[in-house]
Amino acid sequence: MKFVVKQRLFLVGCPRSGTTLLQSLLAAHPQIYSFPESKFFQYLIPTYEPRRLALRIIASRHLRTRLAEFFKDEIRHPEMLKLLPKIPLMREYTRRFINILDSLTTEQGKSIWLEKTPEHIHYIDYIEKFVPGVKFIHILRNGSDTVASMYEVTRKYPSKYWRQGWSIDTCLERWIDSVEITRQHLHKSNHILVRYERLVENPQSELQNLHKFMDIEFDEKMLQDYRIAAKQVSLEIEPWKAAVSEAIFKAKSQKFYEVFDESQQRYIVERLSKVNLDDLNS
Repeated sequence: MKFVVKQRLFLVGCPRSGTTLLQSLLAAHPQIYSFPESKFFQYLIPTYEPRRLALRIIASRHLRTRLAEFFKDEIRHPEMLKLLPKIPLMREYTRRFINILDSLTTEQGKSIWLEKTPEHIHYIDYIEKFVPGVKFIHILRNGSDTVASMYEVTRKYPSKYWRQGWSIDTCLERWIDSVEITRQHLHKSNHILVRYERLVENPQSELQNLHKFMDIEFDEKMLQDYRIAAKQVSLEIEPWKAAVSEAIFKAKSQKFYEVFDESQQRYIVERLSKVNLDDLNS
């Protein structure tokens, strides 16, 4: 039986907003193939290379190194590197990368792949331009909880992506920017929003709604098998994702009050109060 890729999905949102939990739940579906964060478009676009960026057609010089990490170390498919183009054209790199994901998906006997890199929310326009028939799943979590989680994790686990930790303002700006970007795209039929709080309160209902968007049958086994999938989409070097393998936690987080003092709490609440979420609560 020959399998064909029917859908290409990108899961986006602010970091620490539940992207890995939702990815794990969806990856537990028998038709969906997923994998650790590729960060492909984050490295494709030469954001910090002005000359290349001005040309609008040349990929970042860091992309090849990143893809070597991804294929060799993270998903254990080093043979795929030889399929990448030698000339760093953005459109051709994207076409080859998408073809590779399609091939890996059909090899697994599946028909849908799901890419989850939170930062890809900043590259939606590029993704829509380069990836045929793409669909986006946005996830949004309470601002105070997300800011607290970003602030704590980036300090507790220094990495090359956030270095020695983000400031409160950086965390606030990341969440606020994600909200505004989500709002800009939700009118499109290929975009859908999941609220994190609803997902943990009633995962079956939220997943059933997502399956209508994806036009596939809901599978109840996802609610148990997501713990297995979580280990497949997370890396050993990402200990901050370990809790995803545990039971879905419904209680309201106290992290905001544990991480910040009263003065910091007041400042954060004041900043967040200026963000209107009324149109994103329906």
